Amino acid sequence: MTWQGWLQIGLVLGLVAAAIKPLGLYMAQVFDGERTFLSPILGPVERGFYRLAGVKSQSEQTWLGYTTGVLLFSFFGALLLYAILRLQAVLPFNPRGFAGLTPDLAFNTAVSFVTNTNWQSYGGETTMSHFSQMLGLTVQNFVSAASGIAIAVAVSRAFARSGVDRIGNFWIDLTRATLYVLLPMAVVVALVFAALGLPQTLAGSVAATTLEGASQTIAMGPMASQEAIKQLGTNGGGFMNVNAAHPFENPNAFSNYLGIFSMLSISAAMVYAFGQIVGSRRQAWALLSAMAILLVLGIGAIYWAETAGNPIHLAAGMDPAPGNMEGKEVRFGQAMTALYAAVTTGLSNGGVNAMHSSLTPLGGLVPLFLIQLGEVLPGGVGSGLYGMVVFAVLTVFVAGLMVGRTPEFLGKKIEAREMKLAMLAVLILPLAILGFSAIAAVTPAGLAGPANAGPHGLTEILYAYTSAAGNNGSAFAGLSANSPWYNTTLGLAMLAGRFAYIVPVLAIAGSLARKQRVPASSGTFPSDGPLFVGLLIGIILILGGLQFFPALALGPILEHVLMLAGQTF
Repeated sequence: MTWQGWLQIGLVLGLVAAAIKPLGLYMAQVFDGERTFLSPILGPVERGFYRLAGVKSQSEQTWLGYTTGVLLFSFFGALLLYAILRLQAVLPFNPRGFAGLTPDLAFNTAVSFVTNTNWQSYGGETTMSHFSQMLGLTVQNFVSAASGIAIAVAVSRAFARSGVDRIGNFWIDLTRATLYVLLPMAVVVALVFAALGLPQTLAGSVAATTLEGASQTIAMGPMASQEAIKQLGTNGGGFMNVNAAHPFENPNAFSNYLGIFSMLSISAAMVYAFGQIVGSRRQAWALLSAMAILLVLGIGAIYWAETAGNPIHLAAGMDPAPGNMEGKEVRFGQAMTALYAAVTTGLSNGGVNAMHSSLTPLGGLVPLFLIQLGEVLPGGVGSGLYGMVVFAVLTVFVAGLMVGRTPEFLGKKIEAREMKLAMLAVLILPLAILGFSAIAAVTPAGLAGPANAGPHGLTEILYAYTSAAGNNGSAFAGLSANSPWYNTTLGLAMLAGRFAYIVPVLAIAGSLARKQRVPASSGTFPSDGPLFVGLLIGIILILGGLQFFPALALGPILEHVLMLAGQTF
């Protein structure tokens, strides 16, 4: 590790920190229905959408109505995307004449993008037409991200309101998230990406002559526009198979910085918007502090592991100075690779600028562990916030048991109903990850996927289901996932990780909205101080991480021990 590397990391994180407050205040204004600087332009468009859809701008829904809206919108979005992918061969903007996707791959991809996972069992430049990329995948990049933001806003309102059974209107929140937040930022970022060298064209490919004189066909397409919302919406689905490691998706250091900034900005600002909506900015900074501490520790762990190098190489007498550069872009180096890997898995982005399978065992352990913590560092746009709120609810309950104080959070008493729903939510991830991984590790169809034997092969399986159930989408690489078994089971894991989670979360929101806010008393455990932050981190590590330790011990930890002993697989 070098001070120059940490300076690069600190620069990006500093820019994100500077954007949190202004962007968070703007988002709070948008979802409170206040006038913003974009209202004169977008206000008529917003009202026009409501008239076309028959939505009354003043009407609100109960938690059950809100949940029904989320589920129905996602269901029909998945059906439409599935149809586009299956009929790709006969649809326009297919300059390279790609065939339609197989049923299992179309199912996996449709579910992947509707759940904001963006797992890719395919190579985009060899599989997807421009029509599928633009009107299929990119549209879902917007609306799946907007759905997550809408749910987070509904949860925020539940704490801000008292004695009501309404938490907002999903259709209004969805429209405002798309129109006022994601779309304007995506336009700006896409233009900057195009200026930095990302292609934005309807041409299918370009012919090139290599230095050796051979001819080469290079895939092209509307990449800058998809890259922008891929990062801003914490989607991660790349136009190219190798994602942001490809020079067309990530041509230089500036595009790399912008990509990381775009990933973090909305998710982090959403937490500040939460504090603004509920009337407690101190609470927002407490949640952000817990997120930042765990994320920086993850960055440091990956950076240390990769600069320390491969133990087998060191034992063979190789120069230790370069560290482990396998699978990394020389353009970015170890510091920005470590930052990108931690951010993309602390979020639910899924984009990569290096191959995680080529990280050292301990370096690869960290991204896997960050996803298993629940994707709350700061998590996907919206989904990270409501995931962290679930952990906060559990934390104040545990704190109340430990010190004999009333379990309250932001003036709402946490009782048996909220605790049962919170535990139901946090159990979804381990059930989906460990359940599917266990089956895949002992069945012929599952064992046909890993490219490696031993603990590394197990890690490939574990990472795939972790990424799917965590709605992350990044791949460990090495796993041949485009098979009926993996396309189907990974799709089911994605559905569970998204929708089986948000139902209890919105039920918690409905329960809290009906409760009266009570003023803090001498018996209230303060949830905006350093003690709460420390306890919150402990709850995240215990509930979000330790349940996966046995599986991690058989995978990356065992691989590290064997590498120290000079063994490989």
